[in-house]
Amino acid sequence: MRLLLAFAIFIFMATNLVAEQDAAFITDPRQIQSKGNPDVQQWQLSIEKLYMIRRVGGTAWSHDGKQIAFISNISGRNNLWLAPAEGGWPVQLTISDQRQASPAWSPDGKWIAYISDHDGDEQWDIFLVSPANGDVVNLTNTPAISEESPAWAPDGRHLAYQVKPQTSSTYEIDVMDILTRKVRHLTTDTPADLGNNNPIWSPDGKWIAYTQQHAAGKDSNIFVAEVATGKSTLVTPHEGEHNFSAADWSPDGKKLLITSNAANGYDNVGLLDIASKKIDWLTQEKWEVSAGFFSPDGRQVTWTVNVDGDIQAVLHDVATHRSQTLPLPAGVNSLGGAESAFTRDGSRLLYYHNGADSPNDVWVYTFAGKHSHQVTHSLVGGVRSSDLVKPFLVHYPSTDGKWTISAFVYVPYNMPRDGRNAAVVYVHGGPTAQTQNDFDRIVQFLANAGYLVIAPNYRGSTGYGKEFMDANRFDMGGGDLADVLAAAEWIKKSGYPDPQKIVLMGGSYGGYLTMMGVTKQPDEWAAGVPIVPFVNWFTEVKNEDPLLQQYDLATMGDPEKNKALWEQRSPIFFVDRIKAPLLLLAGAHDPRCPEEESAQVAEAIKKRGGVVELKVYENEGHGFARIENQIDAYKRVANFLKKYVPPADCSCTLE
Repeated sequence: MRLLLAFAIFIFMATNLVAEQDAAFITDPRQIQSKGNPDVQQWQLSIEKLYMIRRVGGTAWSHDGKQIAFISNISGRNNLWLAPAEGGWPVQLTISDQRQASPAWSPDGKWIAYISDHDGDEQWDIFLVSPANGDVVNLTNTPAISEESPAWAPDGRHLAYQVKPQTSSTYEIDVMDILTRKVRHLTTDTPADLGNNNPIWSPDGKWIAYTQQHAAGKDSNIFVAEVATGKSTLVTPHEGEHNFSAADWSPDGKKLLITSNAANGYDNVGLLDIASKKIDWLTQEKWEVSAGFFSPDGRQVTWTVNVDGDIQAVLHDVATHRSQTLPLPAGVNSLGGAESAFTRDGSRLLYYHNGADSPNDVWVYTFAGKHSHQVTHSLVGGVRSSDLVKPFLVHYPSTDGKWTISAFVYVPYNMPRDGRNAAVVYVHGGPTAQTQNDFDRIVQFLANAGYLVIAPNYRGSTGYGKEFMDANRFDMGGGDLADVLAAAEWIKKSGYPDPQKIVLMGGSYGGYLTMMGVTKQPDEWAAGVPIVPFVNWFTEVKNEDPLLQQYDLATMGDPEKNKALWEQRSPIFFVDRIKAPLLLLAGAHDPRCPEEESAQVAEAIKKRGGVVELKVYENEGHGFARIENQIDAYKRVANFLKKYVPPADCSCTLE
């Protein structure tokens, strides 16, 4: 948490996709191969080059479908841009030193709502900007209250959004009249371990569907609230722990398109009849399926299927139950749009394509011609797709024999299998996140510099069902750490790396597992790079955002009753075991893993004469948004690795 006969046609198609993916994974480490590429030279992909590749995300259609609003750091900051839907030069709409997110275009076309915080503190305000003249209005202006997920009512006058005071653990849903600025509370007095999110207006504007989730992320419900009275009705009553989340209303307002793991323990897509509260399951996959949107006429719905880190988009005919996987490139294909991925006339679909050799970009699929065109172009700065390494999908057994662990392995071009190379175990955060087959700047830098990289999806990751995601509950830093350690052992057996030149690196919860690794298995690592980590469960819970406090209590138990576990799984108490040099990076405004977590590690290591470097970015939060800080941070990583774990035949100098 640190950031779903005719039916058989879909099953057949999905099974083919699964079969193709299953045939592609590798279990024998000796089967991974370095590819020859004479056009790629070591160190040609500098940090500066890779971080000048643009970041693109957060999109919204204009009312007439002629323009697309999107968030990008083209200027060095995550600001709002406009581009013609047919493609062409984008125009910067907002100019701000602060990052922005979640654009939503009003139905009348007059305004675009978006959110912005201050120096990464995650205390978001909602702003409006005029697409005609760029005039900006701060609607909320509440430095100690976060307002997020703005959603327009069909009348274009009201906004629904989720709101959380800095001192609270709970999100509530509010509705604002943007003309009078009058605010009504749709939900109130929600218990501390629950939160309400993702408000979705019904087509007639009389109702709002929202999802209420337990802090642990293991159980959630869908409610429908009457806007006029504020009365909420539970529409997903159930027993046990299951997640239900709303995605979209049918045009007639009678059904909700939902994602839930209640059918078989994996996220699948269903149609929820609001009156009867019955679910018609459209998928029953044993991969994660996520609901998308209804087409404007209600005849079709979309969803995405995540098969071992590759994601494809599916179009489903509600009447005939026929499904088709859209002809999109392999990689991570996700649906765009705020109100909908469909244009209002239903002729086109907005999506993102992201692959190991193609950074995230906005694309438009046209149904009539069954073709796509690219709207944004992120790959700049002299970097070619052919310079970038595509990963191998690998599987290995967990050491306790309970699970099959999936990982992506990046083998540098032109690498000899001689046991002299350096390798990096690259650990994702979350913990309920997933390494996918997408573009990662630092991974591509490492691969080009001559580092073998393995990125495991340890137990607790999403993408592999409820049981797998629950498997590290009350065991944080236990079985999941064992899965990370097993990744290091697997990659050693490939014959490429020197067993004495293995680096452990990760961010957020991945930073925590990095700290656990260098303390619990100190002889395993040549260096460690924890980025925005936490290291002490006791101080983390004391200093972090109240919402995350609830999450940590729900996943680690009571700190007094489970004191021994909290101590055992807090790497700060085992700093004296660390042998590897460490580089720690932190943000001064981080509400998730406060800078004090990194600072106490650096202080403890220095006291005992160990090797540690610490850099705190004063104008950043949980992760780094400013491009100059991104470049500085990862140049520090590059220099640190060159100094302590240089790749084989390294003709490199410190910058």
